[in-house]
Amino acid sequence: MRFDVLTLFPEVLKESCSFSIIKRASDENIVNINFINPRDYTNDKHRKVDDTPYGGGAGMLLQCQPYLDALKSVEKLENSQTIIMTPKGKIFNQNMAKEFAQKEQLIIICGHYEGFDERIITKSNALEVSIGDFVMTGGEFPALCIMDSVIRLLDGALGDSDSKEYDSHYDGLLEHPHYTKPRVYENESVPDVLLSGNHEKIKEWRRLQQFIVTKNKRPDLFNKFINSDLSEYDKKILRENNLF
Repeated sequence: MRFDVLTLFPEVLKESCSFSIIKRASDENIVNINFINPRDYTNDKHRKVDDTPYGGGAGMLLQCQPYLDALKSVEKLENSQTIIMTPKGKIFNQNMAKEFAQKEQLIIICGHYEGFDERIITKSNALEVSIGDFVMTGGEFPALCIMDSVIRLLDGALGDSDSKEYDSHYDGLLEHPHYTKPRVYENESVPDVLLSGNHEKIKEWRRLQQFIVTKNKRPDLFNKFINSDLSEYDKKILRENNLF
């Protein structure tokens, strides 16, 4: 999968992409990540990419010309999605990550300063995306969140291909508890079922814990899940534990 990121601060993202899963995915050619700096496309001799807003107001706005010309320089693949990071966008979630992971290419436009000239959004035909109901200085860290979330869904990106299926939000539920050695720590012990060697019982316990954790911590997600198209396996566990 190819990522093309328009950013005024490529060094921030390059450094962050040189560790852990993203680095391994790059080294193994699972992903190809490119950074495009709109300053390289501005017509201004001082490499300026922003200006004051018409109508007055605080801050500086990013200009159409450098951003749209930078975007035009990117070779688009057939199965491509362009997104623009903005607090006005659709809230990013795991389902969106899965959709993006099916693409050959994800083009991400990162903003800065007070925001974009609106024509960057309309002319790029980009999907507006936000990582939450808060404002950050720029789009680089939100873009990195999305890249990390999508890359871990790609085949071969994780050491254990099944790991992603147990992540929180993968199927609409939160993750079950995990334990490692020691068996007992400060009088709190690992649940016996995890030491039983009975893989079917362990699977059932983990699924039950997903239901319990989600119901307690995110009742909104739990209610949405139980009103979806449940499997007979899930119905059985929910009924036996008076959760359904």
